[in-house]
Amino acid sequence: MNRLSITLCSLAALPLLSGCVLAAVGVAGTAAVSANQERTFGEAVDDVAIETEVKSKLISHGSLGEVDVEVAGGLVLISGRVQTPELRVTAESIAWSAKRTRDVANEVRIESPGGFFSNASDEIISARVRARLIGSKSVKSVNINVETYGGVVYLTGIARDAHEIERAAEEASYAGGVNQVVSYLRLRDERGEIVPYQPATPAPYDPDELVGDPES
Repeated sequence: MNRLSITLCSLAALPLLSGCVLAAVGVAGTAAVSANQERTFGEAVDDVAIETEVKSKLISHGSLGEVDVEVAGGLVLISGRVQTPELRVTAESIAWSAKRTRDVANEVRIESPGGFFSNASDEIISARVRARLIGSKSVKSVNINVETYGGVVYLTGIARDAHEIERAAEEASYAGGVNQVVSYLRLRDERGEIVPYQPATPAPYDPDELVGDPES
């Protein structure tokens, strides 16, 4: 683990998504991607439908143009900026309004409108993170979505195992310009249902245990 803060987020267990909605956004492309990742074809198509619906509603609102959306396994991650707390709540309500939404992670900040250079910087960071994930032997990069806002990298997707979740977060943290990594990557249980990732519980602190051996 390096110097950067890495947050592994636990969410309520999610049931398998059912049914396929043929969204107007390239279903053929979705099928090609889902064949190589941990999401099923149905989940991938549903995620596209959710993302399309949420983005459309955010744009139609008129004051939520700087809210970004990523969807993986029914989890809707919203990030970016709005100008008031009320707009932040509205953005989350819109994310929940899609009928196939299973959970929402609201990472939207209350800030003044951003500029081209700050957005471009985040895109560069995302590209660096993706490059590191692609180059990693421990990570299947197609499983992982990357979104960056203000130097904070958000990871979503369905991982193969706990080691992949940890390695993905570490690889992301090494990319230039990254201030923090927040991981919403999740696993499947033995029944194939998507469940939250539970980080290992740290060993209890023992105040009588010496750190190091002064005589060594």
